[in-house]
Amino acid sequence: MLNVTEITCQQALNRINSKFLPFAWDLNIYRGCQHGCIYCYAIYSHDYLEAGSFSDDIYVKVNIVEQLERQLSSPRWKGGTINIGGVTDSYQPLEAKYKFMPDIFKLLIKHKTPCTISTKSDLMLRDYDLIDELSKIASVNVSATITCADAGTRKKIEPLGKDALEKFHMLKEFAKTGASTGFHHMPIVPYITDKKEDIEQLYACAADSKVGYVLTGVLYLRGKTRKVFFDAIAREYPELLQALRHLYQKREAYKAYGEALYQGVINGLRRKYGLRSYANPGKGGAKEKEESKQLTLF
Repeated sequence: MLNVTEITCQQALNRINSKFLPFAWDLNIYRGCQHGCIYCYAIYSHDYLEAGSFSDDIYVKVNIVEQLERQLSSPRWKGGTINIGGVTDSYQPLEAKYKFMPDIFKLLIKHKTPCTISTKSDLMLRDYDLIDELSKIASVNVSATITCADAGTRKKIEPLGKDALEKFHMLKEFAKTGASTGFHHMPIVPYITDKKEDIEQLYACAADSKVGYVLTGVLYLRGKTRKVFFDAIAREYPELLQALRHLYQKREAYKAYGEALYQGVINGLRRKYGLRSYANPGKGGAKEKEESKQLTLF
């Protein structure tokens, strides 16, 4: 059962100190996410609120637009790329009701502020004109996280996420704007979303959608995510439980698994479909990583 709590925040933007990320600031409208992904790295964030379920107990920062205006208008604001939704999806279903993102984009346009945004929804198409306008005056990166082509599998591992074809359609539309577009193929869930024929279907769609890059990463488990994931596997894929527990005796899968996946499947399909391995949207593009190496975030 969904429980929604409206709260206020003291600031919209939080500083990120990391030399590995292409942005300096993070903005999250919501705490918690309705998509219900069994592998979500951000489940731990509810600990700070002493809240319940990450997917059922959602907190909404109702003054987020006012606080963003205050920060962007401050003489102390020195600029920088803003990552929208680094902890929770800004286009989760509640956004259809609250409609914060249009006002946020209007502020970014007003202050000519670059941004990156990733989602598992196609609701971003609602704000197409605003994103198009912003992309003409500042750097904008639009990306979709797409884990699998099969709708049945998707419903088991990310119940309220949109189907792959809907998200690829969204990326194809945004490729017509000045925004850069990316396909986040992550996490790849061993034994569930790692079949070559399924990955090839995604990469063919990515090429047709004219995405600027594909960012890949194998499942990484830590903290409460580990228990949530294995509880879901026991319920949905009991026949894989023992094999996955063996593969994930630590936070990461055994190194040999990742190497075999990249060398045997990922690298070849990227070459076949002409997909760049990664582009750094916050710095105007970056050198591609070595194809034999995997990039895993969080």
